[in-house]
Amino acid sequence: MTKPPAASGPALARRALAVGESVTLAVAEKAARLRAQGIDILSFAAGEPDFDTPEFIKKAAIEGLAKGHTKYTPSSGIAPLRAAVAEKFRRDQGLDYDPTQVLISCGAKHAIYNALHAILDPDDEAVIAAPYWTSYPEMVKTTGARPVIAQTSEAGGFKLTPADLSAAITQRTKVFIHCSPGNPTGAVYTRAELEALAGVAVDRGLYVISDEVYEKLVYGNATHVSIASLGREIADLTIVVNSCSKTYAMTGWRIGYSAGPADVIDAAARIQSQATSNPNSIAQDAALAALKSDHAFLPGWIAEYRKRRDTIVAKLREIPGISVSEPEGAFYVFPRVSDLYGRPLRGRTCRSSVEIAEFLLEEARVAVVPGAGFGSDDHIRISYATSMEKIVKGMYRMADALSDLK
Repeated sequence: MTKPPAASGPALARRALAVGESVTLAVAEKAARLRAQGIDILSFAAGEPDFDTPEFIKKAAIEGLAKGHTKYTPSSGIAPLRAAVAEKFRRDQGLDYDPTQVLISCGAKHAIYNALHAILDPDDEAVIAAPYWTSYPEMVKTTGARPVIAQTSEAGGFKLTPADLSAAITQRTKVFIHCSPGNPTGAVYTRAELEALAGVAVDRGLYVISDEVYEKLVYGNATHVSIASLGREIADLTIVVNSCSKTYAMTGWRIGYSAGPADVIDAAARIQSQATSNPNSIAQDAALAALKSDHAFLPGWIAEYRKRRDTIVAKLREIPGISVSEPEGAFYVFPRVSDLYGRPLRGRTCRSSVEIAEFLLEEARVAVVPGAGFGSDDHIRISYATSMEKIVKGMYRMADALSDLK
């Protein structure tokens, strides 16, 4: 087949050229292509629960269809769902939002995107702690602003300190993007740690976008605390973002939400109204049922995630050249693999997380995500939101592929 000619029209927008591809989706797509060729690939790449959406949530969607809830809704979301989100924040975080301060969006990513476009002008700066979710810097770039990466350390639990945050702030800094529990590290900030960061944000007058999508997925003595709950001053600067995706296994339903200062939410809502009209009407019915439920299914899910975490950490610690910290939340481990760099691995030499991920995909038939996409080339991300059987089998394959190491 002849390759189509290159486009001869005007150049693409600089913002489009600056935005990179999602490394997570790229790995998932490559694994899917290999599976289509009949190759048995175990994927630990995707960040979504393997549990099915609870039946009562599906039933609510079916009932919405039967009632004819198939038309446009208000662009900011249906009133009952905005009220349910406001009540969720009161119940779970002690946050007092009027429903008009709530915006329902097409997933948490969309909510963050809207907030960034409401806040940032070209040449502004956004501080992001590394390791970070791969989409944060790219979404900042779509606004014309500049992402400023503040490195954390593994010894420090992958947590940003007030000194780290202060050092990253300039006269152009307008927002700090925060995530706890964290993706990809599973780090969970304590109340005292958040109070210290909130103090810097208040002193410097920074907005905070607080991504709390993994709030329910914490283990042991770890507790989720919303930075917005630490006082009026920080609440007035914080846009809290959450979604139904992780808590209710509703990744494909695409319902996220945000709440915060009225002027920011109003601006984000106007941007959304011109971009996507409204979130899916049927998914909003499902989300309403989810948020108003008793969450009886959650303890069992969390207990299963914890067993998987304990198993995958123990198995990884048996593999030469790999070290891993025990995450306190979310459903990822972020093992260090840099000790493998430069060492012979079945006739090849890897010198980056991308090359290690390629090696594991080709030699172990295991799909993981390179840490380079998360701002740390010394690591890889492995999701344990999959069955125990796949975890045990996948870790065996990794150990076998690296068995030549001593």
